Amino acid sequence: MKKILQPKMAAKAKSPHGNTNTSSSRSAQSVSPATHPVQYAIVPKDLAGHLFQVSLQVAAPDSEGQIFALPAWIPGSYMVREFARHIVSISAQSGGKKIALKKIDKDSWQAAPCAGPLTVEYEVYAWDLSVRAAHLDQNHGFFNGTSVFLRVVGQESSAHVVDIQRADDEACKAWRVATSLPELKARRYGFGTYIAENYDALIDHPVEMGTFALVSFEACGVPHDFVVTGKVPNLDLPRIAVDLKKICESQIALFEPRSRRAPMERYVFMTMVVGDGYGGLEHRASTALVCSRNDLPLKHQPEMSDAYRNFLGLCSHEYFHTWNVKRIKPAVFASYDLQRENYTSLLWLFEGFTSYYDDLMLVRSGVIDEAAYFKLISKTVNAVTRGSGRSKQSVAESSFDAWTKYYRQDENSPNAIVSYYTKGSLVALGLDLTIRAETGGKKSLDDVMRALWQAYGRDFYQKALSGKQQGLPENAIEALVEEVTGLKLKRFFDRYVRGTEDLPLATLYADFGVTLEDKRIASKPGLGVRVVKEGGDARLASVFEGRAAHRAGLSAGDVLVAVNGLRVTAADAADGLASALARYTVGTSVEIHAFRRDELFTVDAKLQADDVPALQFVVKGPEKAGAKQKAFPLQAYRPTFTKARKG
Repeated sequence: MKKILQPKMAAKAKSPHGNTNTSSSRSAQSVSPATHPVQYAIVPKDLAGHLFQVSLQVAAPDSEGQIFALPAWIPGSYMVREFARHIVSISAQSGGKKIALKKIDKDSWQAAPCAGPLTVEYEVYAWDLSVRAAHLDQNHGFFNGTSVFLRVVGQESSAHVVDIQRADDEACKAWRVATSLPELKARRYGFGTYIAENYDALIDHPVEMGTFALVSFEACGVPHDFVVTGKVPNLDLPRIAVDLKKICESQIALFEPRSRRAPMERYVFMTMVVGDGYGGLEHRASTALVCSRNDLPLKHQPEMSDAYRNFLGLCSHEYFHTWNVKRIKPAVFASYDLQRENYTSLLWLFEGFTSYYDDLMLVRSGVIDEAAYFKLISKTVNAVTRGSGRSKQSVAESSFDAWTKYYRQDENSPNAIVSYYTKGSLVALGLDLTIRAETGGKKSLDDVMRALWQAYGRDFYQKALSGKQQGLPENAIEALVEEVTGLKLKRFFDRYVRGTEDLPLATLYADFGVTLEDKRIASKPGLGVRVVKEGGDARLASVFEGRAAHRAGLSAGDVLVAVNGLRVTAADAADGLASALARYTVGTSVEIHAFRRDELFTVDAKLQADDVPALQFVVKGPEKAGAKQKAFPLQAYRPTFTKARKG
């Protein structure tokens, strides 16, 4: 095992611009503490033990005792996660003498006063295979700065240097580094020193190290990398690059239609491939993604699979965040307090609108067709309609309660809350349709996003350097939309943002020649439950309020044993009990045997018509178009669809 090299004491690397596959952590790169007063070095210390070792050097510590703190949460994931609990050991020294460290709260330490430079060394346990923390084993290393870099309280605005060092382990011999952090003396994809303009920037550039696959492309002249960690035989990387280029350029053009200028100098998609997983986390010039192996396209399968389409939607979502939430921010996020919750009622705008545009950008860019796009919208509508929680919580309330409800969901969540992602995307859709219809196609939600960008996002980080950055005030969005569109929209916001009413999408879409049809089969019986496999059993994951199972006395967590004496198995869970109930009719009473904990019980349930939403958007053909549709055709809603197809 290799002890970390402290950045101050290390000799200068012989060739900081040498071959990235042979650069060694045996020589750390020297950086002057006078020029860069806050310096880190990080190395994978124990691959099998999942330990990173970090050294932090502060040139001029607080004379009253320097305080260090590790964030309790990571921006973009609104839940307190207590990253400091993963610090296994920590010590400090100055001038070769040990300096006492006192823990002053759950994630902060204070060093005893010292006269000279102060060095803190600590180990971080990294075994969270997600986009929000850190992970290390013999195959790769990944970390977010919020998990590994202590904040030097009072010196957050200083430039921060980090020396990313290769482990002295044969397994790491061919490892490279992928990050959007600007290189200081490191070469692109190589180990060495990187620099961030301040602590906020440092923790907003995650790092991947390993033998990843890589494909690069340019979008509007800006270099983009797509990095894949994990085995994917016959992966079609060129296709991913082609598809992402279209999506990225469409988004850049949305916010900067004239200049086509991206807000970053370089962008990196970092993708961890696993057997079963899905998720992403946005950063200012990169995104960390997790996907299933089957989500990615293969060379011998040119058709667009649903899984790959969903993955492109994930990429589109996180990329759109480059503007919407990483630069256009709620006021409370303009300067994060990373030690506690930061409350805002605007996540429906920052996550919901992003969820609306992620799929819209797929079709505008020509990556998917209109039929696939309307299928995606239908899926979202059905997901929102499924739970009664949408009638109890507004998207504004859902946003504010993200810390305690959305990120801490339980079996009753469908009956108690609404998602600011999915319902927020429908708010965006309804608002876009309303604006287009009421202005005769002269204005759209695109104009609102550009106004937000110009007012709050375009110069956010430049202003942040002088402490003049600002975010969107909690009550400013309604006035901004009205100013941009010239419409009075208080009723819309009262009903669908601050209120809990369903969006009248069937009515709004009618102007565009699109109908909303209910494809449910009235004769199909159901219990009103969501069922999951648990070994060989079928377990109730959710029981929907007011439906047959709820009325009969069944609860989430119950394991179904039999319906009218016939066994229920995991195979029945796969189709939502459709096969088990197909032999009965709506209104029939059935006897259900189930286990609650280890106790067997019996209930009688009267089957109801299956309530799983099956709404579907259908585009009318030209021959069926009405006068209003002919005067205001569907093309007005998708102004770039036709153009994208020509390219």
